[in-house]
Amino acid sequence: MNGADTAWIIVATALVLFMTLPGLALFYGGLVRARNVLSVFMHVYAIACLMSVLWFAVGYSVAFGDGGAYWGGLGKMFLMGIDADTLSGTLPEVLFFAFQMTFAIITPALIVGAYVERIGFGFVLLFSALWMVLVYAPVTHWIWGGGFLADGGIFGETGVKDFAGGIVVHETAGIAALVLAVMLGARKNKTTPPHNPGYVMIGAAMLWVGWFGFNGGSQLAADGGAAMALTVTHISAATASLTWALWEKIKYGKASLVGIVTGTIAGLASITPASGFVGPIEALIIGAVAGIMCQEAVNLIRNKAKIDDTLDVFAVHGVGGIFGTIMIAAFGAGSWAAQLGSLVIVGVFTLVVSVIIAKVVGLITPLRVDEETETNGLDLSAHGERAYDHNS
Repeated sequence: MNGADTAWIIVATALVLFMTLPGLALFYGGLVRARNVLSVFMHVYAIACLMSVLWFAVGYSVAFGDGGAYWGGLGKMFLMGIDADTLSGTLPEVLFFAFQMTFAIITPALIVGAYVERIGFGFVLLFSALWMVLVYAPVTHWIWGGGFLADGGIFGETGVKDFAGGIVVHETAGIAALVLAVMLGARKNKTTPPHNPGYVMIGAAMLWVGWFGFNGGSQLAADGGAAMALTVTHISAATASLTWALWEKIKYGKASLVGIVTGTIAGLASITPASGFVGPIEALIIGAVAGIMCQEAVNLIRNKAKIDDTLDVFAVHGVGGIFGTIMIAAFGAGSWAAQLGSLVIVGVFTLVVSVIIAKVVGLITPLRVDEETETNGLDLSAHGERAYDHNS
């Protein structure tokens, strides 16, 4: 065991959990109507709790077990055979488990942005549970757990390069978000502006800080590689924020707060897979392109395709993660065959299995709330609470 590595990954684990609770909750919560903000908080918080238990029970074993090229197996269920002295590299394996658990928490939580304001709470929990075990955990095994897309797999000695989750986290969540947005259909009222842009900015700022643990921690060591990953992450985020705001100013005459912080997330998602393989100049380029490209993807999905991916999960996370994965090959740090091939394999798998899970769960609990519940807001209808009591 290396004490410095262990200390840093303990901090990184806390930072990644901080991304979801409270960062993502505030970022998404501020973007919806006032009558739905608590439901968004509830979705994110409940998913964090449920994924933690499921990762302990079965998810970690499926992702990082020794089962084979496609499935990790069930040998590490409930952390069987793992104690405080068991090592994974230079880290206690129980710490590696906890660090990876925070990734398993945030990935299904990202999908929340696609279905806010109109989905049934029971559907959210059951879909997220099955999706984490049947989509996220197997894909994690394929890429990070020594599976068939990793080094020595179907792409030869050099497998896919995905440092912190461009495919594992952002592509899978983005495609699942698009699936649910299409299956749900649009909200009854799509014209209401975000009820609290201040929440959005605070949440995005927390995500930015937490992302240092997300990308820097993925080095799994306290060394120069972690420092470089942290640095390029920051440069990409800052650059994408500026190019998003500039593109807004050029197109609409004004740069918005919600816009600039959405650009931050686009820059962060795009650098995520590449953060262990590129330097500051490449990060500047990735961020500069991401701020404009993801904004155009929002316009394409929302206005051209007429898909109500409410908080633009696919356009920002999906497109950003895919773009960053491709840029690894463009900058010569990975093979084109492995990068593009893995994107296609994981994309098709995620699409098909997400549709099947949604169809099956829809037979058990309703996908969408009724029209009256949607009109009144999910806070009061589903959870019996109001975010703002103006009579008190």
